[in-house]
Amino acid sequence: MRREALASLHLACFTTPRPWTEEEFGSLLKSPGAFLLNETHGFLLGRALAGEAELLTLAVDPSARRQGIGRRLLEAFENASRARGAESAFLEVAVDNVAARALYRATGWQESGVRKGYYRAPDGSSIDAIVLTLPLAQAKD
Repeated sequence: MRREALASLHLACFTTPRPWTEEEFGSLLKSPGAFLLNETHGFLLGRALAGEAELLTLAVDPSARRQGIGRRLLEAFENASRARGAESAFLEVAVDNVAARALYRATGWQESGVRKGYYRAPDGSSIDAIVLTLPLAQAKD
């Protein structure tokens, strides 16, 4: 997926946090440990460094939601993160993003903290972020 397509889909999916620009996607994709996973109607941008993975953003076209795309991307993120040596993962999600929080909960992510006023809404108000974590380390026999 080209950065233009990433920015366009991100714009269709987000107001809070604000949609990322083509330039921001280009910069993130060049950053150490970054990786992109995509499907026809969605993508996930992650990063894995020093034993930890971060899910930077997950976007699924609003017209294609509730078809398993997000779940498949999350499963691919777990596999890609483990392959890059990550033993744990984290993400932030806006407290008012009920659908995303339900998806993360259903796929094993656990709430581990709150970042007060982390996001800015289009009206200028602040929105808390919930920090979620997921263990990735395989149990040793």
